[in-house]
Amino acid sequence: MNRDYNIIDVCHTVEDGMITYKGLPAPVITDHLTRDASRQIYTPGTEFQIGKIEMVANTGTYLDSPFHRYADGTDLAGLDVYSLANLDGLVVRRVDPQARAISLDAVAGLDVTAKAVLFQTGWDRLWRTDAYADGNHPFLTAEAAAYLAQAGAALVGIDSYNIDDTKEGNRPAHSILLRQGIPIVEHLCGLGELPDEGFKFFAVPVKVKGMGTFPVRAFGIVARS
Repeated sequence: MNRDYNIIDVCHTVEDGMITYKGLPAPVITDHLTRDASRQIYTPGTEFQIGKIEMVANTGTYLDSPFHRYADGTDLAGLDVYSLANLDGLVVRRVDPQARAISLDAVAGLDVTAKAVLFQTGWDRLWRTDAYADGNHPFLTAEAAAYLAQAGAALVGIDSYNIDDTKEGNRPAHSILLRQGIPIVEHLCGLGELPDEGFKFFAVPVKVKGMGTFPVRAFGIVARS
């Protein structure tokens, strides 16, 4: 099939036993109904598998809604789909192992209004290693987050362990962005496959009432030249 676009997958695969965030349990993926058992239910030659997964919401590549941080914030079910899908995308590249903090100078002057602003740090190369969660990951400073919020970014994502510095107990980037109703996507990957701009970004979670976070299938759509 000839298509005039490419879909670039930028999310991790969720697997049984996979640790995403240090201290949180891994998902347990099993069968609720096995194919063998289903043969006792259906006519000969017909079989199905029904899977079951037990996991915390912060698993794989996931999206934080305002409810994740604020009790009065919008939960997953209340999110405007227009804030999650078909967004104009912008990649800010800060792949520098010596500089953890992504400061205001990385975003100052950029046109981020109504865009998905994605930070490529290269930290995804350490996914599922001890170093991924060792606390030395790149993060967004409060000043940079405030600029994005004031400039009207639609969504902010990062390919790092956390958008905030986990060596500290406060979470300024989460607090600033989610208070402004701006969803956050963490643990992205493969952002180097996306262009700097000129693509559409999607990161849509399941519509669950009373939850603030859930995994997403995150991807970009890039037009072929």
